[in-house]
Amino acid sequence: MRQADARVPKKSGARLHSEGSTPKCGPRPTLVVDASTACGAALDRLIHERVRLGIMSALAVRDELTFGELKSLSDVSDGNLSAHARKLENARYLTCTKSFEGRRPKSVYRLTAAGRMALNRYLDHLQRVIRATRAS
Repeated sequence: MRQADARVPKKSGARLHSEGSTPKCGPRPTLVVDASTACGAALDRLIHERVRLGIMSALAVRDELTFGELKSLSDVSDGNLSAHARKLENARYLTCTKSFEGRRPKSVYRLTAAGRMALNRYLDHLQRVIRATRAS
């Protein structure tokens, strides 16, 4: 055991990871591209997250999607999808209309004009990053 590892208290069930290995849990490493020098502006971090980008992309090609349809497309839990959709709704990128179909609740999501513009800006920015990277 290395000297530094000996000072870290080991909790029950916790493991120390040797150099070169990665932990099985915890936050994933994030690739941060210095797009400001290559392309002028930063990526929209709200859209850049995988689940939110999936929601925005799906709604860009369909007028509306139900919660169940979005859930099957994104392959996440109900709570996770709800939290991501709420963030997009708070940013006014999408709207959610709630109703009942029989006795079952039904949530229908639609992309707003502001959401469509934000997605287009995001995609344009990614294209500039790709072009700048390939030109290097």
